[in-house]
Amino acid sequence: MTYMGSGDQARHRADYYPEWLDNLADDVTLEGSVLNGAVQGAEAVRALLAYARTLYDYQEFNFAGPYGDNGFLEDYTAQVHGAPIGSVVTVSRNAAGQTRHIVVSHRPLDSLLLFSRLMAEKFADTPYGKLYAAPNTEPVA
Repeated sequence: MTYMGSGDQARHRADYYPEWLDNLADDVTLEGSVLNGAVQGAEAVRALLAYARTLYDYQEFNFAGPYGDNGFLEDYTAQVHGAPIGSVVTVSRNAAGQTRHIVVSHRPLDSLLLFSRLMAEKFADTPYGKLYAAPNTEPVA
């Protein structure tokens, strides 16, 4: 299972900062497997991703770097509150080099739901809270 990581503690990082996060287009969009819908706008995307990054106990990267002419790709495993999670992030840039579209795909389902519930709790009193799984959503048995 690719979301389990290598188990090599030396590869666990808590210091990664995505370069593309500091260059968001005003109309950037964020989609993800933890979301029911999409988020648009630099301020909202930055706030959601800044908090989401704090939920990882660590990240273990298989790859992080440019792809194609206007893209960036991240493939990593991590833990969220001790639960293993895998993630693939695709970033598309506009002609000016700004981050225009982000898609974050997590696996497995139980960890994805945990991540989504944690985001729902944090953003419950905002317009974005309703885009995440309800805090009382139970994992699939």
